[in-house]
Amino acid sequence: MQEELHIDPDYDGFLYLAESMRNPPVIRAHHHDELELNLVARGEITYIVEGKRYTFGPRSLLWMFPHQEHQLVDRSSDARYYIAVFKPDLISRACRSTPYEGLKAASEDPAVTHCKLEATTFDLLSRSMNELLIDGPDPDTLNREAGFGAASDFHYQHSDPDWLNAGLRHLLLLGWRYQRRQCTKQHEVALHPSVAQALRLLGQPDAPEDLNALALRCGISSSYLSRMFRKQIGVPVTRYRNSVRLARFWEEYRQPEQRTLIEAMFAAGFGSYAQFYRVYVDVYGCGPRESLGPGIEPDVATG
Repeated sequence: MQEELHIDPDYDGFLYLAESMRNPPVIRAHHHDELELNLVARGEITYIVEGKRYTFGPRSLLWMFPHQEHQLVDRSSDARYYIAVFKPDLISRACRSTPYEGLKAASEDPAVTHCKLEATTFDLLSRSMNELLIDGPDPDTLNREAGFGAASDFHYQHSDPDWLNAGLRHLLLLGWRYQRRQCTKQHEVALHPSVAQALRLLGQPDAPEDLNALALRCGISSSYLSRMFRKQIGVPVTRYRNSVRLARFWEEYRQPEQRTLIEAMFAAGFGSYAQFYRVYVDVYGCGPRESLGPGIEPDVATG
């Protein structure tokens, strides 16, 4: 799925620090015209790219190239990771010499380009990112809007665009210098066809409601699917299904039609408010009233 990031013309990209406890998950597989860099500061994040699973821990630097379909399938509850996005024009202007040609050529590589930084290089890169974050949008807002304002009228705004653009260029080149020094390809797990099929089905609005029905569609037994899914994806089918529903809830809740929380909840596939509330608290550590404010329906906000 093509994702439009809606970056204003004054900006060469954007940067924010994603945190599991306040950042809505974007579960669907997607790609975009911009180059994306992730730097894991704490915890673990897991992606599916080209039928393979990758799990990255602290100090991992990874690149998602333009048109490279990627899907975030899980994060540890303590995950914190920087996300920087670079427009194609910035890459063309900044990467003109041979050492940086890989930032263009690597877009054809189906694997995730990544490395694990040494402590000193991680510290330098993360401190550079933190400097740019100081004059950026409010962290809570950025996390709520997934950085770019999915399905909303949010637009990334920085108090000093020139400083941000210069910093993004610096991050792009510095990150690639580290990547070239420590290039590695590991952490990948090829997905069993039945697990890949289950992921596709669970991403659809009419996904099978129970494990038996899902396994039947995948052509294997429910016990085998349950075992293989957890082994390869790293989480049970139920948890992944709930993550997909929660991500869909945020998409529905932020539609211009301004759906109510209850309307968005049911549209996302939750069967009851009690179920939605349990999943919400499990992910964010508090109920919808605490994080969304008193504007939601008072008769259901207490759980």
